Amino acid sequence: MSKRHSVKHKIDRRLGENIWGRPKSPLNIRAYGPGQHGQRRKGKLSDFGLQLRAKQKLKGYYGSISEKAFHRYYVEASRQRGDTGELLVGLLESRLDAIVYRAKFVPTVFAARQFVNHGHVTVNGNKVNIASYSCKPGDVIEVKERSKQMALVLESVHLAERDVPDYIEVDHNKMVATYQRTPNLGDVPYPVQMEPSLVIEFYSR
Repeated sequence: MSKRHSVKHKIDRRLGENIWGRPKSPLNIRAYGPGQHGQRRKGKLSDFGLQLRAKQKLKGYYGSISEKAFHRYYVEASRQRGDTGELLVGLLESRLDAIVYRAKFVPTVFAARQFVNHGHVTVNGNKVNIASYSCKPGDVIEVKERSKQMALVLESVHLAERDVPDYIEVDHNKMVATYQRTPNLGDVPYPVQMEPSLVIEFYSR
C-alpha cells in the first residue's frame, strides 16, 4: 500500500466517515477506528470535541494542507465581510489543486496536489506548480498538451462516482476548465456533511 493510500484510509477510519465518498474506503468493510482500540464504544463528544472533529474533517478533505496553512485560510476568511464559514469554504475551493480535482482531471485530491506540483497544468496560459495557488473567477485551467494522454487523466475523466460542480465549466475533450465563480457551502459536492461554522467556533475560542 502506498503512503498516500495509507493516509487516506487512516483519515477515513479515524473520523468514522467516508469523507471522499470512495467505493474502496475501508469504512465500507470496517466501520470503526484504526488500532487495537478502534472498536471500543465511543462516548458523547464535548462541544470542543465536535468542533475539533469538524476542523479535522474539513482540513483532511483537502489532502495535505498543514495546520498552519489551514489556520491562515481561517484568518483570511475572518477578515472579509460575510459569513466566515462560507468564505472559508470558498477559499478552499479556490485552490488550484481543488479545482483540478473538481474538474475530474485526476481521481483524488492527493493526486491533484502532485499533478500540479509536477507542472502538468497552466492557469491562463502560464505554468503554475503551486497546489495552493488561489484561482479567481474567470481563470482558465488547462492540462498541458504533453500530459493530456496520461492514463491517470484519461481514467479520471470517466469516473462515474462524482460529477463536476456547476461553478466549474469543463471541456474534457480539450482538458480545459474555467473557474466560473466562488461557491457557497451548498454548492460544494461534499460526500459527507461539512460544518464550517463549527470550525470557526474552534478557532475563535
